[in-house]
Amino acid sequence: MRPVTPFIPGRRGWPAVALLLALAAGELQAAGSWVAEAPGLAVSLAGRETASAALQTGGTPPEDATITSVAWRYRTPPGRDLRARLCHPAGCVTLPARRGTTRALAGLAADAPLAFRFSLPRGERPVRVGGLQVIVNHR
Repeated sequence: MRPVTPFIPGRRGWPAVALLLALAAGELQAAGSWVAEAPGLAVSLAGRETASAALQTGGTPPEDATITSVAWRYRTPPGRDLRARLCHPAGCVTLPARRGTTRALAGLAADAPLAFRFSLPRGERPVRVGGLQVIVNHR
């Protein structure tokens, strides 16, 4: 049987004890997430944005909850590109790919609706966009 050693700061258990103390003191705010999907849409005008339906939480995050990160995805037919942004009422972020994660909206209200905004480059034919989804992580 191993002898029991007293807790001494600086040993391996110190981070765990600090975390427990912070939790007990209520210093760490609970984290959470919400997922939302929007119906597909047709993007048909070059140079003009087409917005998706609002993507919003089905529940109620705490009133003071803020976004930590947002994961997104959408689908277009193979070989079809378009300009895409993800927008919060306080600002938008350009999406460099059909799926990914961003921290660009961190600190903004987690209970606000988001929307995708798409536009066609000049000379491109109309395109159907589907599979619109966001996962909003908040604290």
